[in-house]
Amino acid sequence: MVKPGRKAHLADFDPGSTGDFNTKHDARAKLRADIKRLSKLQDIFYASGQYALLIILQGMDAAGKDGAIKHVMTGVNPQGVDVNSFKTPSAVELAHDYFWRCAKVLPERGRIGIFNRSYYEELAVVRVHASVLERERLPPGSATDLWKDRYEDIAAFERHLSRNGTLVVKFFLHISKDEQRKRLLERIDTPDKNWKLSADDVQERTFWDSYQRAYEELLTHTSIESAPWYIIPADHKWFTRVAVAGIIVEKLEALDLSYPHVSDEQRAHLLAIREQLADPDDHGSSHKRSP
Repeated sequence: MVKPGRKAHLADFDPGSTGDFNTKHDARAKLRADIKRLSKLQDIFYASGQYALLIILQGMDAAGKDGAIKHVMTGVNPQGVDVNSFKTPSAVELAHDYFWRCAKVLPERGRIGIFNRSYYEELAVVRVHASVLERERLPPGSATDLWKDRYEDIAAFERHLSRNGTLVVKFFLHISKDEQRKRLLERIDTPDKNWKLSADDVQERTFWDSYQRAYEELLTHTSIESAPWYIIPADHKWFTRVAVAGIIVEKLEALDLSYPHVSDEQRAHLLAIREQLADPDDHGSSHKRSP
C-alpha cells in the first residue's frame, strides 16, 4: 500500500515479486479460497445494500488488467457487477469534464463496479502527451496549476464517494519493461492474441520513463486514507490475481456486513405465507371466479 503522504518510488517495488508464494501451484489454493469467499461476500454485500464497491485498475499496456478482472471475478454473480473500460475519449465525452464519463457509471449500493483504466488517465496519458489537453478545450488560465488541481480534485472526489458509501479500492499493476516486451511479442506470435496488439501499444513503450514518473506522481498525491493505492507486482500473472483477490476479500470482510435483519412481525408474515404454500390443496382458489 502506498502510505498517504509518502513519496512513491516504483523502483522500490519489485515487479517480479511473488510475496510469500514460491510457485504458481502454491498460490492456486489461496486464489480458489478467495474466489469462493468473494462469492459469498458479494451475496451479503448485495443483500445489505449499504455500500457500493468501486475497483480501479491502472497500469501500462499488457500489465494484466483484463486477466485480473476475468480470473478474480470468475465466481461472482455477474448480475451484481459492472465493468467499464475507458479508452480514448469520444467527442461527446470531451464536451464534458473528465470525470463525467466515469461518474455516470459509478456503481450503486449493493453493486460492484470495475474500472479498467479510469479518470486517472488524466494524470498519466494526458500528462505524458500534453497535446491531448488541446482537445479538452479547457478555459483560459485553467492550466496554471493543472496537475496540482487535478490531484486535489480526484482526492476530494474519492473522499466524497467514501463518505457517501462507496468503497474505493485502487490497484496499480506494476510490470517491468522487459516483461511487457515479452507479452507484446506473445500477442504477435499467438494468432488468437493478434487482435490485442496495436501499433500504439508499441509506440507508447518509447515513453516508458515518462509514464513511470507520471505514475509515481499520481500514486504519491492521490493515495489517501479512504482510498489508498496498492502497487501490485505484475510480472507473474498468477501472483497479480491472487494479490488483487486477497485485498478485495480483506476490504469486504472489514465492512462486517450481514444479511438484512428480519423483524418478528416480518418473520410471522413469512411463516403464514409458508403455511399457505405448503398446503397442497391451495391453488389460489381465492382468486378463482365462481362457475
